[in-house]
Amino acid sequence: MTSPKTRRPTAAEGPASLTDNDIYERMVSAILDHQLPPGTKLVEDRLAEAFGVSRTRIRPVLVRLANEQVVTLTPNRGASIAQPTEQEAREVFEVRRLIEPTLVERFVAVATPAHLQTLTRCIRDEEAARAAGDMRRAIRLSGDFHLHIADHAGHATLGRILRELVSRTSLILMTYSAPHSQARDDATACGCQEHRALLAALKLRDAREAARLMREHLERLESQLSFSPSPDAAPNLLQLFAA
Repeated sequence: MTSPKTRRPTAAEGPASLTDNDIYERMVSAILDHQLPPGTKLVEDRLAEAFGVSRTRIRPVLVRLANEQVVTLTPNRGASIAQPTEQEAREVFEVRRLIEPTLVERFVAVATPAHLQTLTRCIRDEEAARAAGDMRRAIRLSGDFHLHIADHAGHATLGRILRELVSRTSLILMTYSAPHSQARDDATACGCQEHRALLAALKLRDAREAARLMREHLERLESQLSFSPSPDAAPNLLQLFAA
């Protein structure tokens, strides 16, 4: 899956200029921004109308998302945003704990001052989003922090795997996070502090400590999941994607 930092069409771009990858990236961005909650039905006709393209352009995008386990395709029922089970959620965090310490160790060896400055900006923006109660943006920025490390760690294969896992993590957090008010308080007190501690270890080039902090951070995120989801109102696809 592509990085969450996807390109959005400008106002000057019309539907005719949209490629299949543009449609894919806009849908991924909406998922990672928590604008498409788990279980949301993705009606092909509505999506085609919203993007201003034919229905035949939508189907391959949904198949691509299904192959990445972000969308579920059910015969005679169509497509919907995947709803991860508790087992799947725990597996995602287990795999992240296996690969992210390795990625952060490799990142330490090659990180430039510019890379570290980008991480600092991610943390600052995430803190501002949480303080404002914008949990969707905060979770997106948290994912950007992890993906920036992966994208510059010099391991393309693990980086690709993590990009998919971050998308699935976004679905997991939408499904199983605590209520937003509690999540904001918990994350502001702990989550950003953990990112700051990790950044401090990166600046000291302490690969072992950075790997330990990354593993503990992921363990804490998993420990905060509450496996009793509350349904969200279904989004308006036309309003969300219409050019």
